[in-house]
Amino acid sequence: MAGHSHWANIQHKKAAKDKKKGKVLSKLIKLLYTAVREGGSGKPEDNPRLRLVLDKCRLANMPKDNIKRAIEKAAGGGGGYEPMIFEGYAQDGVAVVVECLTDNSQRTGPEIRYIFDRAGAKVGKQGSVMHMFQRKGVFQIEKGKIAAEALMDLAIEAGAEDVIDQESFFEVHSDPNSFLTVGEAFSRAGIETQLSEIQLIPANRIEVGLESARKISRLLDLLDDNEDVQNVYSNFDVSAEAAEKLAAEE
Repeated sequence: MAGHSHWANIQHKKAAKDKKKGKVLSKLIKLLYTAVREGGSGKPEDNPRLRLVLDKCRLANMPKDNIKRAIEKAAGGGGGYEPMIFEGYAQDGVAVVVECLTDNSQRTGPEIRYIFDRAGAKVGKQGSVMHMFQRKGVFQIEKGKIAAEALMDLAIEAGAEDVIDQESFFEVHSDPNSFLTVGEAFSRAGIETQLSEIQLIPANRIEVGLESARKISRLLDLLDDNEDVQNVYSNFDVSAEAAEKLAAEE
């Protein structure tokens, strides 16, 4: 079982607040649309990608009627959304990757670049920081739901690669190809996951001071507030003391 990241704990606490944002629903609608169009089906039993998005909708308490309309619209054809990825650097050389879905790339590009500039960061060339990350299946499970040893046995048997103790929760990593298998194993065992998705995980983290952490957190928040942004990843971490101060400021 690997050690924890203080920044991961802050992100976990913030996720509960993010569910209350109205923009979350518009982002989920885009994900539903893309999952149906690229997965080739509006039926979750035939579309693994759609099942993943429906799990996110459930966690965000998205109304069933909204989900139904989005799936029906996507299945009926029409305009879609284009994926865009931006890579850049924040304070202290911290790497940032931004994944977007947009129906207007001429709008999204300038908006993302403006956010980077506003936060004192810089957009880089394609491929400039992506090599610092690996795509992994990620599951987060609240402590108290299952003992650490039992979770480790179940996760590894299902094909997971690692279980990380994040103080208030466990985080399980898997190869993307094993993501559905591991998720189904948790489901059969009756283990509820607070998060289950495929993410970019940094190979190494850069620990920064409190002031840089504040500026980087501000950048990530500004990016996350943009409706075209689906995911934001970075490779920074903070000390336990700085993590407590950042969490108190949220």
